[in-house]
Amino acid sequence: MYKQNWPRNTNQDERLKKLTDKAQDIRERVLETCIKAKTGHLTSSFSCIDMLVSLYFGGVMRIDPENPDWDERDYFILSKGQASPALYTILADLGFYPMAELEKFAQEDGIFGVHLQHSVPGVEITAGSLGLGYGVAAGLALGARMRLENRITVAMLGDGECYEGSIWETAAFVAHQRLNNLITIVDRNYMCATDFTENLIALEPLEEKWSSFGFDVRRIDGHDMAQIDETFSHFRGRHGSKPLLIIADTVKGQGIPSLSNQPYWHGLAPTGDYATLARAELKESFENE
Repeated sequence: MYKQNWPRNTNQDERLKKLTDKAQDIRERVLETCIKAKTGHLTSSFSCIDMLVSLYFGGVMRIDPENPDWDERDYFILSKGQASPALYTILADLGFYPMAELEKFAQEDGIFGVHLQHSVPGVEITAGSLGLGYGVAAGLALGARMRLENRITVAMLGDGECYEGSIWETAAFVAHQRLNNLITIVDRNYMCATDFTENLIALEPLEEKWSSFGFDVRRIDGHDMAQIDETFSHFRGRHGSKPLLIIADTVKGQGIPSLSNQPYWHGLAPTGDYATLARAELKESFENE
């Protein structure tokens, strides 16, 4: 089983610094991967990287890079499959496959497509069409409970994905079945493909909507590593019967101001002068933390 790099019984300030540094490293690699491929959902990846780093490097997920199909592993379902570059990079960093594979992202001779692919070691489902992953997560969680397995399933949804009826059908099922071994994270970056969510069809009050379905709802800053780490540390061994739903307020394109909160950049990678500016802004954002 994969052992967490920075266990919670070590110096917490040092641990959080290492997680923050790792998130910055992942952002830099994702940026270069998308620039080289001239494609990829860069801004969608950047909004959730801090949370993914906590999940995979902070000891939340039980995984084994040497045995991706380990039958005691926890499940992570990235339902917002457009953010594949973030998960691909983290899995490569952990050793699920050689880091050099990232050089072939979205290339004919590579193992990665633009959207998430189940064929990639460490990836549970193929995703991209919104609303599909959450039902899979619910099924995995129910199956684990029926088999009396001590494993968790974590599903990450996009907020624009919450327009899909299948999300709310699954939510009703999850609450009815009291699947408290399923943790749902909504990456609340307030944007979808073409505009801000509140300009299209308002999602707020999102907390009240999920609560009304029977979820234990919490809201956090999805870029505050201390908040993320504290919240995620309680995923396992929860005593309440309600499923947990976390709304993580984030910025689409976090760390690169010129790309952040700009609908135009959905699904695009910067090139030329835009790429030069993005590199400089990302480096500056880390130095100013």
